[in-house]
Amino acid sequence: MTDSTVATGLTVQNWDAKFMKEYLEDNRFKREMGTSSKNIIQLKTDLTKKKGESITYALVNRLTGAGVTGSSTLEGNEEDMDSRSFKLSVNKIRNAVRVAEVDEQFSAISLRQAGKEVLQDWMMEKTRDDIITALHQINGVAYGSASESQKDAWLTDNADRVLFGNAIGSGTDHSARLGAVTAAMKLGPEEVSLMKRMASTASPKIRPTRATEDERYFVLYCDSLTFRDFAANATITQANRDALARGKSNPLFAGGDLIWDGVIVKEIPDIPSLGQVGASNARVSAAFMCGAQAIGFAYAKRTTSKTEEFDYGDKVGVAVEEIRGIGKMVFGSGSSYTADLKDHGIVTGYFGAAFDA
Repeated sequence: MTDSTVATGLTVQNWDAKFMKEYLEDNRFKREMGTSSKNIIQLKTDLTKKKGESITYALVNRLTGAGVTGSSTLEGNEEDMDSRSFKLSVNKIRNAVRVAEVDEQFSAISLRQAGKEVLQDWMMEKTRDDIITALHQINGVAYGSASESQKDAWLTDNADRVLFGNAIGSGTDHSARLGAVTAAMKLGPEEVSLMKRMASTASPKIRPTRATEDERYFVLYCDSLTFRDFAANATITQANRDALARGKSNPLFAGGDLIWDGVIVKEIPDIPSLGQVGASNARVSAAFMCGAQAIGFAYAKRTTSKTEEFDYGDKVGVAVEEIRGIGKMVFGSGSSYTADLKDHGIVTGYFGAAFDA
């Protein structure tokens, strides 16, 4: 009897699919990812089925009207869904490893296995860093590359969803507002509750994400020193003694996360500090309280791998590539979907967090 064999091409396809699945599942933001408009990071794969250089997301805001009661007429009193759209561009990303001075010829699959771990780690870290970059974006421009005028324009349009320190202030000079943040303006329970109220009163309102059928949460991402200050707050220490057991059953909750006032606070060590840009050279970092459709993650081409020989077969390499895009979702609050852009699902807070002694 002859044993059945699996075609090499199919085996490689299965390897590629497993590679992508594993690096996404190992990503720090995996719990917030999903294909629904209720997810914080909304995945789309439309372009894997058709050609194009961008994917359009439909952004639907919360209804705020009172509706009608009794025999009141509904026709003509319908509420505008105030829906907008967000276009996310995609691009190719790729990396490769090369094995030099091999003693034996690698097969296509064993070569992929040899490079899998380092390539998977690179892709996972690349995805994590791209999401962090997106959280900081100023209307599609990386924060570090944005000019002062671009930051000021962003602040003007997002005044209802940006917090500097521990109180809502005024002014549209981004650097001046940042320079007024003191080392004492730490992230605490009052600041988290304030950011939640800002999300609920913003125009339009920011929708929380749904953890279960009956539970809705915002998720706040912050760096390690900002999280350190939040965790050390006496109110938070007591509150989470009671909330820990409940939190463990929450699909958005992971070990080390803290919960306050319907907000899950997560430590992301890779979020960079903005530097000593606060009052008296205070160290300042951004924290991002996210609701539904905060970040778009679009695939035009899923992970594929390729192998190649060099130097008469003495060296072999394996590469992985994707065509995808990651960006902060924004919508036009002006006359068109590109005018007076607002962050769709994020309240951004800037807080002081001193260096460890």
